[in-house]
Amino acid sequence: MTWRPTDCHAHSTHSDGSMSVAEVAARGRELGVKVSVSDHISRDAPTVVASVAAIERYLDDLERHDVLRGGEFCWHDGLWREVPPHVARRFTHRLGSLHSIRLADGAYCRAFSSSLPAGLTLAQYMDAHVTSLEQLAAEMPVDILAHPTLIPPFMRSIDPHELWSEALEERAITALKGAGIAFEVSARYWPHERIVRRAIEAGVRISLGSDGHAREQVGNIAAPLALLRSLGVADDALYDPERHGSRTGAFAS
Repeated sequence: MTWRPTDCHAHSTHSDGSMSVAEVAARGRELGVKVSVSDHISRDAPTVVASVAAIERYLDDLERHDVLRGGEFCWHDGLWREVPPHVARRFTHRLGSLHSIRLADGAYCRAFSSSLPAGLTLAQYMDAHVTSLEQLAAEMPVDILAHPTLIPPFMRSIDPHELWSEALEERAITALKGAGIAFEVSARYWPHERIVRRAIEAGVRISLGSDGHAREQVGNIAAPLALLRSLGVADDALYDPERHGSRTGAFAS
C-alpha cells in the first residue's frame, strides 16, 4: 500500500473550523493526505462538543466519512476525565492541549493571553508551561501532545532559545517519552528545531499536524514533513493511529 502522510490534527465546523467533515475529507483526498478531524472537545473552548452526549453525536458524524476520528481535549478542563471507555474506543486517536497552564499559585493563564499576570516573569511562565506539560503527560490518556511549544502571541517574536532552556526541553521530552505520547510538529505553531531534534533523539514518536481551520490549512503538512525528513525521520515512523495503534482501544484485538 502506498504510504500517505497523516494529518492528525484538523478542525471542522463542529468547533472553530470553516469546513464540514465532508469538506475536510475531500481536501485530504485532493492533497493525497490521510486526514483527521480532531475538533476541540471541552467546556472551555470554541466548540459545540462540550458534553459526553455531544461527543457521541460528533463521533456519529465522523463515522459517516473517510476521516480519522480525533479529538483535541484541553488538559485544564475536566471533560476528558468523563469520557467512558466505550466512547473513547470510537476515537482513532486523541490529542491533549495546553490551552491554559497552571501557575505556581494554582491560577491558570491562557495560552492566548495578551500579557502575563502582574509580577510573573517569562522564565516563571515557561517553567509553569513545562510543569503543566509534565502533569498532562502523567494524567491524560492521549496519543499526541498538540502544538507542544504553544505560547501566548506576544511571546512568539522572542527567540525560542531565550525561552526554552535545554533543561526545560529535557523535562518536556522526558515526560512525553515516559508517557508514550507523540510530539506534534505543528504547521500552525512551529516548534524550534532543537526541541524537535531532542524528541527524535529520545525516541519520542513524532506526529504531523496542520491544526487546519480553513481550506488552505487543512492537510497542509508539507513543511513539517520536509523538516522531519531532513532530520532523518522515516516516513513510516511518523505517527499514524491505524499503523501504530492508540490508547483509545480502537485497534485492540
